[in-house]
Amino acid sequence: MLGYIILGIVITIVVIFLLVLFVRTVRFKPEKEAPVEAEDIQVNREKIVDDMVSMIQCKTISARNPAHMDMAEFEKFQKLLEERYPLVHKHFELKKLGLNGLLYYMKGKSSNQPSVCMSHYDVVPVDEGGWEKPAFGGIVENGEIWGRGTLDTKCSLLAIMEAAEQLLAEGYVPEQDLYFSFSGEEEVDGRSCDAIVSYFKERGITPAFVLDEGGAVVDNVFPGVKEACAMIGIAEKGSVNVNFTMKGNGGHASAPPSHTLLGELSQAVTAIEAHPFKCQFTKPVLELFDTMGRHSTFFYRMIFANLWIFAPVLDRICKKAGGELNAMLRTTAAVTKMEGSKAYNVLPSTASFGVNMRLLGEDTTESAIAYLKQIIKNDRVEVQAVNRGKPSIVSDTNCVGWDKLKLAIRKTWPEALVSPYLMVGGTDASYYCKITDKIYRFSPMQLTDEEMARIHGHNERVSVDNLVKMVQFYVRMLKLL
Repeated sequence: MLGYIILGIVITIVVIFLLVLFVRTVRFKPEKEAPVEAEDIQVNREKIVDDMVSMIQCKTISARNPAHMDMAEFEKFQKLLEERYPLVHKHFELKKLGLNGLLYYMKGKSSNQPSVCMSHYDVVPVDEGGWEKPAFGGIVENGEIWGRGTLDTKCSLLAIMEAAEQLLAEGYVPEQDLYFSFSGEEEVDGRSCDAIVSYFKERGITPAFVLDEGGAVVDNVFPGVKEACAMIGIAEKGSVNVNFTMKGNGGHASAPPSHTLLGELSQAVTAIEAHPFKCQFTKPVLELFDTMGRHSTFFYRMIFANLWIFAPVLDRICKKAGGELNAMLRTTAAVTKMEGSKAYNVLPSTASFGVNMRLLGEDTTESAIAYLKQIIKNDRVEVQAVNRGKPSIVSDTNCVGWDKLKLAIRKTWPEALVSPYLMVGGTDASYYCKITDKIYRFSPMQLTDEEMARIHGHNERVSVDNLVKMVQFYVRMLKLL
């Protein structure tokens, strides 16, 4: 009899448990959005193409050592902006800050909630041998413009300036003070943007809205969601580089020890990859799950509506799969370089490997290094941080600026779902964390996986249709600022 009672209790608990899961899943539905009015924005397609081509022909390649930068190309680009956007240079005040930072300012009807639109005009180096067309030729073919910087991110700089030039011709005056913040050192973690933010800080200017590069409108970005998704980065991880070094006696490779320096370091690499950092559900990721999970299939909705029980399952799935979703859930440690002897028959007296860590949540440079040392379990390995970083602050998603950004996106891509998310890469926007928590990272273009793979890669190019839509987006955005 007691056995039947226990069985009945177990069955009741299981039924209640399943019922709770089912009810929470059914109630985990998309929130209703107010409809947006259609707005036809006419832009000058031919001018957009011509201006983009001219920008690409400026070889603004940045380098960590400014002496290795061709500053004449940066000056050429700045001169081009003056020639192509005369109304912007008439109505905006321009200050040059840092090595090559450009800060444009136009007084608005009010000054209590200023806005900042950001971009950068430097680009990464090019291996010309891997390109089908000249990387700085600005070739236009089959509705696409080829060249380094077309996607990252002269396109957004162009869109900001084209939109402003067009609106100024129509008598535009912003509701609030408006700034355009353009750096020429973003790709090398340069200080030009820092100089711009210092200028704001010295004058007590606190932006109520900052928009920089970041997420885009993409497909197949979230499990179980078929719709296109506009992803807005509201935070980014901290970037830290770490060196792991071992020293020995060297010698001839014909009589090696049982474990060479590189052999021991390889064991350390294997240990690091076999022991990922712990899972952390930060605010940006929870907001992503709450937003996108509601639009997912029933199976995935059940997971995201019931993380209280399914979090360990999600953690294991992400660990195994790797990729961006996994990187959003934990600090990552990617082994990116290894050095030893320069000759095949010589044992190195010093060997090393380098790791790029992206810190998440509670992790710090010190705690992350301590964890890696614990995993490696080899006191002969010297561990040294090359730089120190920390995760950014998390931006506010319950404010007027967020609502304006969502509205501009929905008017441009009415079919897309809009969601916050965590940036796993870094941007200049992190400098603005010193003075505001209203920072949003969104590149207003619709990109396929193939197009995203070309960023920093061979054959980078942007479709003219994408450029046109970017300009239309910024026309809408600037009207709201």
